[in-house]
Parts: sequence; structure tokens; C-alpha cells
Amino acid sequence: MSIRGKARALAGLLLVVGLTTPAFPGDESSDRGDVRTPSAVRLETTYKIQAGIDGEIYPVFANYASLQRQGERSFGVVSVTVSNTTQSTIRRRISVRINGWSEEEIQTVDLAAGAIRTLVFAPAFLPRLYQNHEIMAAAAHVTVTDAAASTLYETTVPVRLRAAEDIFWGHDFKYAPFIASWITPHDRLVESVLSRARQFTPDRRLPGYEEWKDASQQEPATYRQAKAIFTALQRSGLSYVKSSFTLGDHKGISERVRMPHESLSQNSANCIDAAVMYASIFENLGMDSVIVIVPGHAYAGVRVAQGSPKFLMIDVALTGRSTFEAAVTSAEAGMARHAPSTVTRVMVEQARSAGIYPMP
Repeated sequence: MSIRGKARALAGLLLVVGLTTPAFPGDESSDRGDVRTPSAVRLETTYKIQAGIDGEIYPVFANYASLQRQGERSFGVVSVTVSNTTQSTIRRRISVRINGWSEEEIQTVDLAAGAIRTLVFAPAFLPRLYQNHEIMAAAAHVTVTDAAASTLYETTVPVRLRAAEDIFWGHDFKYAPFIASWITPHDRLVESVLSRARQFTPDRRLPGYEEWKDASQQEPATYRQAKAIFTALQRSGLSYVKSSFTLGDHKGISERVRMPHESLSQNSANCIDAAVMYASIFENLGMDSVIVIVPGHAYAGVRVAQGSPKFLMIDVALTGRSTFEAAVTSAEAGMARHAPSTVTRVMVEQARSAGIYPMP
């Protein structure tokens, strides 16, 4: 799938959960690439800088945007709007860096007289961003030079870097598909769960879907594998700890979500922490997983057979204090209590197709 195709897939995935395209720097709903003539021509060039969401940069969005090609991003970390209010064509070389936190990204733009253009930047961040566990102050450094490399404009914009675990859900869980960035199938501790879970299957195997089996054979095998994973996590001592509090703006629509390696190393998780952990394990096996969010709770599920519309849903918050059968029953009953309009489903396979990959 092309990058543009991934952008369309992301927009479609966002619409599936009832939202519009993201209102990020330079998003596709803005005047990015717009060319128009100002009502009053002035002999100068002006620059407008926008960074993050109200000045806050979330690592999950920075990672997503940095994986897209320049000029094909649906949104970015920093946008620079150039207004050529002179009477001649200009060429500008623009560089953006988050001081101490990212590499430099450079873009060049040619603008006709009277044109306005928004360039979207998503510089590759250094590993320290994804190892940062608290809100931090930083600065976006923007430099503009001409064809002769003379500096025409330079500024720094203060930003706040959110902790790597922070997700911005948005109103009505607008950005829920980005929870797929917390699903890390190749994490070492995720694979260690699978190693232990094999002990709880009759044939000591976790094959995922076996294509040579039909749906009626795959479904009971999926049930056995899910139960073995549940049992392995239960035997490891996994317990419920909320720990969702985070700092910064947008408190009502942001939350801390622990990465699977953190939950597994501490043997503690709340419902959404456990949901991404289970989804990571199922994805490792090549199985289709889903995260379902309802008011105040989250569930994890796995497609029972290839091509089947049916999912085996698990109330993963019960892992440390109930049976597998009770967790399945609880998920079915809990989801049935909510109107469809209040239920958000994130299909991991769709999120991957939209270019939402695990965070580093």
C-alpha cells in the first residue's frame, strides 16, 4: 500500500470509530498546499509556526508522522506556513529540529508571488523520546534560508513533550486507532509469555490459525490458545493496578497506557494496559485481534477463525482474579450493556494497514 493509500486508510479507520481527520499541524483539513493571492500585497514573506496539539507533542503521533514520506503526511509534529506576499517567485529552505530530541528535517519550497503554502515536518526523534516517562519542556527550532544560504528567518517555539506512555484519545475517542502503537508483538517479554503459555495446551503448541483447518476446527483451537495465554499470565501473578494518571493538558481526554513490557515486568495492568498486552500476544501468533473500548472499561478479543466475523472477547482485567470462562462471560455481558454508539472498536489489522505501527 502506498503512503497516500495509508493516509486514506487512516482517515477511513478514524471515520469507522466516528471521527474526522486529526487537527494536527498541517493536517489535510488545513490550508496545506493552498495557493491564493492576499487581498493586499506587501513586499515581504511571512512565516507562521504551529507545533503539537496546543503546543504538546505526543510521542505516538510523532512516531506515526515520522514514518510517512515528506509531502504525503496526513499531519505532522510542526508545520510552517509560508506566505509570499512579494511580487516575485521565491525559494526557501526550511529546517526544523526539536533541540536535543530529534534529528533535523529539511524541506525546500518554491512559491509564486502571492502564494501561501504549509509544509508539514515530522523529524525523526531520538530514542530518548520513547524512553521519557514524564512531561518535559523543549523547543522547536525553525530556520529559513534563501538560495544563497543566507538566514532570512529563525525562531524557537516552546513545546512540551508528553511521556511516551501518554495517549491522546480526543473527544469521543477520536484517535483510538493509535492505541495500536502500544501493541508490540515482537517484545521480548511478550514472546516469553508465549513460551510459558505452551505448557497449558494439550499438545504444547501455539500455532495461531492453521490454514489447513476449516473454521469449525480453528475456533476451538483459538479458544484453547487464548485460555492458555490467560492461564500463563494468571500464573505469573498479573494483578490489576489502575495507574492511568498523567500530567499536562487535555486531562479528560488523555491517559497513561503502559507498554506491554512495563506491565509484564511489573506484573500489573489496568484494563487498557492488559488489552494491548493481549493484543500483542495474539498479533505475535498472526491472529487478528481487536480492542473494544466502552465507557470506563476496555476488552481484548481475537478472531476465532480466519475470515470469521466472530471474535472471542475477554475481560482482561479479570486475569489475576477469576477464571478464563468467567472473563469471557463478563466481556460478553459487559459489552451487551452498552449502546453501539458508545462502543469503540479498534481492529489491529486495519490500524497496521493505515500505517500505525508499534512505538520504538
